[in-house]
Amino acid sequence: MRGAIVITGGNRGIGAAISRLAADRGYGVCVNFRSHAAEAEAIVAELGRTGHEAVAVRADVAVEADVVHLFEAAEAGLGPISALVNNAGVLEKQTRLEDLTAERVERIFATNVLGAFLCSREAVRRMSTRRGGSGGAIVNISSMAARLGSPNEFIDYAASKGAIDTLTVGLAKEVAAEGIRVNAVRPGLIETRMHASGGEPDRVKRLQSSVPMQRGGRPEEVARAVLWLLSDEASYVTGTFIDVSGGR
Repeated sequence: MRGAIVITGGNRGIGAAISRLAADRGYGVCVNFRSHAAEAEAIVAELGRTGHEAVAVRADVAVEADVVHLFEAAEAGLGPISALVNNAGVLEKQTRLEDLTAERVERIFATNVLGAFLCSREAVRRMSTRRGGSGGAIVNISSMAARLGSPNEFIDYAASKGAIDTLTVGLAKEVAAEGIRVNAVRPGLIETRMHASGGEPDRVKRLQSSVPMQRGGRPEEVARAVLWLLSDEASYVTGTFIDVSGGR
C-alpha cells in the first residue's frame, strides 16, 4: 500500500472518482463525507469487494474538531497518511453579488477555504519531515471559476477558489523542503450533481458550446489529473496547476 489518502467530500462526484482511482493506485482510502452517509459507505463496500482498504469518516471540514477527528480516524484505520485531496466544496443558488448575504458568503468560505486550511494543517503536521514525518503530497481542487470569475452566477464560489489557488502557491513554497508537494487541479464544466445545488442541473449542456472541446468533462478525467500530481511521476512538480477544462 502506498499509504493512506484522505479525500474530503470523497463520496460524490469528483471526490468519488478520486476515491476509486486512488484505491486502484494502491492507496488506503479515507472517504470523508458530511452528509449522504449511504453513498460513502457504498464506496467503501465497493472498494472492499475488490480487495482495497477503505474507511468512511463523517466530518464537517469547516469545524476544527471534526477535522482533527477525521485525520485521527484515518490514521487509526489505515496507517500513516501520505496524501490529502482537498475536494470538499459547496456552492449555492446562482445570483448576482448585489443579492448576496453575509451568511451565504460565510458558508461558502467556511467549507471551501477554512476547510482546506484546516485539513492541510493536519496533513502537514503528519507528513512534514521537519516534524518526523515521511513526506507526502497535497492536491487542492480549485476551479476554472477562480480565473473566470463566474459573473452573474457564483462570484462568491469563484472567490473562494481564488483563495485556494493562493493557498496552493504559498503552502507549496512553505513545505517544499519538508518532503511535501502541494499542487492544484482546476476543473471546468464537469458533469456532476453539484450544478443542481446551484439551481441549474443542465448548466453543462447550456454552456458546453463555450468549451473548445464542445463537451463537458467527466469526474474520472479530473481524478486522473489528481492522481498524476500525487504520483512519483510528478516528483519535481509543486506549486502548480492543471486545468481540466477542455480548453475553456
